[in-house]
Amino acid sequence: MRCTVRTPGGGLLAVEDRGDPAGRPVLVHHGIPSSRKAAFFGPWVQDAADLGLRLISYDRPGYGDSSAQPGRAVADTAADVRAICAELGIDRLATWGFSGGGAHALACASLLPDLVTAAASLAGAAPFDAEGLDWFAGQHRDQIDETRLYLTDEAAARRQMDEDRKDYLVASAGEAAGAGFYAFTMSCAGAGLAPGIRGWWDDRSMQLRPWAFDCADIAVPVLLMNGRQDILVPQSHGEWLAKRIPGAETRWSDDGHAKLARDRVPEVHAWLSERI
Repeated sequence: MRCTVRTPGGGLLAVEDRGDPAGRPVLVHHGIPSSRKAAFFGPWVQDAADLGLRLISYDRPGYGDSSAQPGRAVADTAADVRAICAELGIDRLATWGFSGGGAHALACASLLPDLVTAAASLAGAAPFDAEGLDWFAGQHRDQIDETRLYLTDEAAARRQMDEDRKDYLVASAGEAAGAGFYAFTMSCAGAGLAPGIRGWWDDRSMQLRPWAFDCADIAVPVLLMNGRQDILVPQSHGEWLAKRIPGAETRWSDDGHAKLARDRVPEVHAWLSERI
């Protein structure tokens, strides 16, 4: 099922679901850059169907078929999710997010306690202004340079993002016929970046600004998964979050960034399915 949902601010969100259409709903937040399609890797959809789960995802504003809403904070995701649930007639759901989507899952856990029963963050970063955390420690040099360019030279950062978008689109086209996880992720990124860099730029901005909610206020069950070999979102980010989210369950592995998503999502589905 695909539909368009109007947000409280007047924007439009492209929403899609897979898995068991009558199943317990699980809303998925995609990474950066990507699109709603990132929730629907074939094995994950089959796993969800087997567990009686209905996977729902949407293009965050500016990506894919969703209209841009610049100036947002991560916390604004909560209003979007409430609008989606109202449109779909959902009054109870779980949520998970991967990488850049992890913060959005946590925002929903914090700000929608009447709606969200549990949340999971896979390879999710801590806030950029996280007290006591060296946010860059353990990251790949290219990512550090990219972030610092954004912080010091916006025009140059936009030019670089435009060039990187072209690379994603070329890779997406070249991998369109592929069946592996890399081909899948490139295809998802290409779909999200088709209209331009607006969604990606706004996502980066939200990541580096205050999230506008407090992880310490989360009162629903939370699962944190991070990989010891992750050089995009080092395990220290998960450890920081674990210290601030009351009762958070943590599972560390020797996975890198992409492998964590490819292999561990069924584990997340199983954990969430017991808490919806």
